[in-house]
Amino acid sequence: MSEPTIQRIAVLTSGGDAPGMNAALRAVVLAADHYGLEVIAFRHGYKGLLENDYFEIKPKDVLHVLQYSGTVIKSARCQRFKEVEAAQQAAANLDALKIDALVVIGGDGSFRGADHLANHWHGQVIGVPGTIDNDLYGTDATIGYATAVAIAMDALDKIRDTADAMDRVFIVEVMGRDAGFIGLGSAMAAGSERMVLPELQKDKPLTIPALVKHIQKVQEIRGEGSYVMVLSEHQWPGGAVALAEQLEAEYHLPCRPCLLGHIQRGGAPAPSDRILASQLGVHAVELILKGQHRVMAGIRGNQCVEVPLRDTWEKKNPLDQNLLRIQHEIFNPVKKKPRINPL
Repeated sequence: MSEPTIQRIAVLTSGGDAPGMNAALRAVVLAADHYGLEVIAFRHGYKGLLENDYFEIKPKDVLHVLQYSGTVIKSARCQRFKEVEAAQQAAANLDALKIDALVVIGGDGSFRGADHLANHWHGQVIGVPGTIDNDLYGTDATIGYATAVAIAMDALDKIRDTADAMDRVFIVEVMGRDAGFIGLGSAMAAGSERMVLPELQKDKPLTIPALVKHIQKVQEIRGEGSYVMVLSEHQWPGGAVALAEQLEAEYHLPCRPCLLGHIQRGGAPAPSDRILASQLGVHAVELILKGQHRVMAGIRGNQCVEVPLRDTWEKKNPLDQNLLRIQHEIFNPVKKKPRINPL
């Protein structure tokens, strides 16, 4: 079977923005130009696709964007795109523009939308993993995760300074309501005393008495000082603010909350995110030229791979169990020490 003749592709960024999306966009455009393809960019994700809000994007438009966060072609969430009629309208718009393939840069929600579109459109659909959550199955890393962890770590380092000065407890809330990758990475990088992640909550949910006991035990072992806890969002009713208020009101612990929020999405992308985005953007274009369809461009073991789109959200991307063990057990000051050397 001969490979399809590709002349014109489209690209969009969808869902929550991630540092490195611009680098991925740049890579798609430059790779397409290298292979003699035209590129159409849709503004505001699937919303722009439905509204035909597009323009022809050329290398000169993206040459110096990889150092910027956000996305120069804008993003959006589009609930309407879940409807059959919306996918059919999108397919009609793509056909009218003579688009042969669509590259979607985003996370699992964006990939669900791409897969939904593929049910109603004859063109090829390729996903590029752009999400700070790092929760997509089949790839070792997603674009934006490294930057988000670096930003959270920087904030935690600064919080440690003031926490040490006042011997205070700080609860720092990070993104990742359904996946604890940012929480685990930032807690380990910043040396936090405790972390509360969605994955850990399933086995042993956080309780106030257990947290107070842990804080007191740490102070017994190490003496008075700071205590910094990383809390993934939506893991406590009312979040870090409510938890800090409860600790102070009921146990008289000097506790302060800090919500990092959307600053984790901003800032210059880390070098590793720029490099990853460049690799995957080129890989996406080359997958199109090879006739691939309904796959995500991913990376595993430093090798570019393709992953069925549905696998990216239907299969679980687990936390690194060794990192979890190290941070949760080895670095936990109140865990009992083994009597013999495990080596």
